[in-house]
Amino acid sequence: MPFKIIRDDITRVRADAIVNTANPEPRWGRGTDGAVYQAAGAEQLLAARQKIGRIAPGECAATPAFALPARTIIHTVGPAWEGGSHGEFAVLRSCYRESLRLADQLGCRSIAFPLIATGTYGFPKDKALEIASETIRDYLKTSDLDVTLVVFNREAYQLAEGLSSRVEAYIDERYAAAKAAEEYNSRAERMMADLQAQRRLEQLSETWKAQKAFSSPPPPSYSMPHPSAAKAAASAPGAGTSAAHPKAKKPSLDEVVKNLGESFRERLFRMIDERGMSDPEVYKRANLDKKVFSKIRCNEDYMPKKKTVLALAIGLRLNLDDCRDLLASAGYSLMNSSVFDLIVSFCIENEIYDIFEVNQLLFQYGQPYLGASME
Repeated sequence: MPFKIIRDDITRVRADAIVNTANPEPRWGRGTDGAVYQAAGAEQLLAARQKIGRIAPGECAATPAFALPARTIIHTVGPAWEGGSHGEFAVLRSCYRESLRLADQLGCRSIAFPLIATGTYGFPKDKALEIASETIRDYLKTSDLDVTLVVFNREAYQLAEGLSSRVEAYIDERYAAAKAAEEYNSRAERMMADLQAQRRLEQLSETWKAQKAFSSPPPPSYSMPHPSAAKAAASAPGAGTSAAHPKAKKPSLDEVVKNLGESFRERLFRMIDERGMSDPEVYKRANLDKKVFSKIRCNEDYMPKKKTVLALAIGLRLNLDDCRDLLASAGYSLMNSSVFDLIVSFCIENEIYDIFEVNQLLFQYGQPYLGASME
């Protein structure tokens, strides 16, 4: 059931079904509709579309995909924007919902959508994105379809201005501080290295001068202890050991291995049990493919990627401390010098646990999304 957002031309996306924002009449128009016809083969697609006839707004129908890298084209008619008081929102929800249902009925495993009705029909992009995300999220609660939302450019993708400005402020504050600390540490390390190199040169110079002045140093003198004194020293208690610094017994490798802390897998499933959640509930909330979650469940040695761990943290609604603990058990950490990490941290601190909303923010800042088929 993964859902991802990509920047691409929908006519080049590989999926079992792609969705076309169609003209209600059996002819093609501008924008996405015209691009789909040209890429699929206009004459063939038009002939198939004419067999269907008129499609009402909010409804959909399917044709073969012909030359497109897909099996099926689902044609849906979006609403023309008239201010929002003429049923536009309900029609747009229907476009997504009915297209998803048809894809499932046709046995599709994957489907790709454009941001419907935001081109020539003028539907506001932020509202269209909100409807698309909500409708897809609700549908995927009971479906395993792999859904992709395709936007042609980032200018066509808008989020609520208030949330965007808050994220930017959060990133600026922490990212700038982290970079400053990183640069300060780098300068300090360089200064220390220069100082050590200078001291080493001075030591070498002094050694060279000493060797030159004393080319033949006198042999060392030795004084032999009296035999009775040597015998007494050898038989003294603690002879052959350091009484002041007794050697502590080092743990064996077996002891070290037995005392390992809680593994990532153990910690994850403990957290799931503590929250009374089921496996499907977890991987759906985390936007993960069921196969990826099964690897974690069934393979004790399997170690997921950092993005998968963070997706699980969002799905489990962890606070920032618990998220850091889960990451640490897998060998990862959150860094203030990473925009990706900062956005996820912002979402957790602000209790934004809708994985689709998190991924919208990540996409807006050019970062990889969480979940889906990243393993």
